[in-house]
Parts: sequence; C-alpha cells; structure tokens
Amino acid sequence: MTTLKRIFALAFALAAAAGCTPRYANNAERIVAEMNDPSSRYVIVVAHRGDWRNYPENSIAAIESVIRMGADMVELDVKMTRDSVLVLSHDKTVDRTTTGKGLISEMTLDSLRKFNLRYAHGIRSPYDHMPTLKEALEVCKDRIMVNVDQGYDYYDQVLAITEELGVTGQVLIKGKRPMEEVEAVLAAHPHNMMYMPITEVWKESGAELFEQYMSSGSAPIAYEMSFPELDAEAYEYCRRVIDSGSKVWMNTLWPEICGGCDDRKAYDDTSPDAAYGALLDLGSSIIQTDRPALLIKYLKRKGRR
Repeated sequence: MTTLKRIFALAFALAAAAGCTPRYANNAERIVAEMNDPSSRYVIVVAHRGDWRNYPENSIAAIESVIRMGADMVELDVKMTRDSVLVLSHDKTVDRTTTGKGLISEMTLDSLRKFNLRYAHGIRSPYDHMPTLKEALEVCKDRIMVNVDQGYDYYDQVLAITEELGVTGQVLIKGKRPMEEVEAVLAAHPHNMMYMPITEVWKESGAELFEQYMSSGSAPIAYEMSFPELDAEAYEYCRRVIDSGSKVWMNTLWPEICGGCDDRKAYDDTSPDAAYGALLDLGSSIIQTDRPALLIKYLKRKGRR
C-alpha cells in the first residue's frame, strides 16, 4: 500500500470508529479520498476532453461545464509550444481544433492565441482560445480531479506547475512506461502526482506491462484496462486488479476498447444497463466517458454515487 493510500485508509478508519462521515475541505479532496479507498462503491466519472459536445474540446468552457454537471475528473491533453509553454490540445497540429494551421511545437503561445477554437462540428467559437495547462489547473483547483493525458513526457514541467498551484494531489498522469522507469522519475521528486499504468492486455506488450506491475506487489492507484470483448479472461484480469488493492479504469469512448459497451450503446438503448451495467459487473469503479451527464444519471439511479 502506498503512503497516500495508508493516509486515506487511516482517515476512513478513524471516521468509522467515531461513527461519522469524513469531512473534506473541498470537492477535489472528497474525490481523491474516493480514489484512494479500494472498498468504495462510488464510481468516478471522467469527462473526456471536457464537455466537447457543447463546447470546444480542451477549452476552459468545456471544463467548467463538466464541473457543473458533477463529473469527478476531467481528462485534458497537453502539448508543448516552441517557447516551452504547456497548452491544452489533443493533436500535434492546430488544424482540426482551431482556425489556424501548423504544428504547436513550432508556434509560440502568443501566435496560438490569435486562433479561435472550433466546436466538434468545425464551426469557429468567437469566445474560446487555446488555454495553457496552468490556466486550466487554476480553474480545476479544489473543484475537480484532473487526468493529464499525453503528459508523461513532460512530467517535470507538469509537476512544476501543479506544485506552484498547490494541486499536485488532485492530478493523475498515466503512461505505458516500464515500472522501473516510472519509479525512477517519481523518486526524483519529494511530492508526486498520482500515476496510472495503461495496460492494453490484449496486446503482448500490454500484457507484459500488466504482469510487471502485478508481480512487483505494488498497488498503483488504478489500472487503465481495455478489452475487445468482455469475456472470462477480461473478468479475471479485473479481479486481479481489485484483489491487489487498485481500481479498474475503463473507457466507454468507442466499442473496440470496452467490449462494445460504449457510450453510443448506452445512449441508443432504452436502458444503458447493457453498456454501463456490464462495466460495473466487470468491477469498474472509474469510467471515462464522452457522455458524462448520461453516465452520472445512470450511476445515481444505481446507487453508485
């Protein structure tokens, strides 16, 4: 058990002994406590790139919207500008998501600010420009957890920003790197963000990475899992994760990574049980979605929030 997990386990034990519910200074602290409680039935909802159906993806407005919805975590993608500023963007270029053209790595922040962000259907938003990671984290501070995606290569730079803002404890970063490499990076800092391995166990490399973490006896905060089919093998993998003291993170973004139990299936069916319910049966307690409002409504009805 990690030091952070021990702290939260002790806090819950003391609260239970006192016959009271733990009190938290802010919403982010409450969510972090749920993340660190392996026995919690609460399902954490992760909003993929914010509320991109109603606002430009990775925008401040998209973040604010999912906070209002009640999402627990927002997934944000980062890229580095020519003048070494981390900005929010999934793509290496600005072509799809803004009114500009070109590689982010070849542009300064000032030049990027001249472009407007686009909505998912390509229409220009006159209100939104590409934010920096620092600006986004300032909005998220104390309100919602953050998953910094595509950010492990910039670990030191991301950590410097989270430490400056005092949000390190509410930020999760993930990757497919060998355990020894990750441990070396974390050991170089006295205070770290949460780290989660991405283990695509249906691939040989992903299965090897999974076994590496499992055989070490360590308990990452969670494992990001993906399965083309929810068969007996998938259930066994998830059982091992839960038994080890970690949580199962599943994505409902497209059918190939969640055994067909994606957001589209949940939205089209008269009841989303066939999609979201199957992932709960699998043992998932963290779900990344493109339809956070739908998932939150479902989980409340199931008593899992």
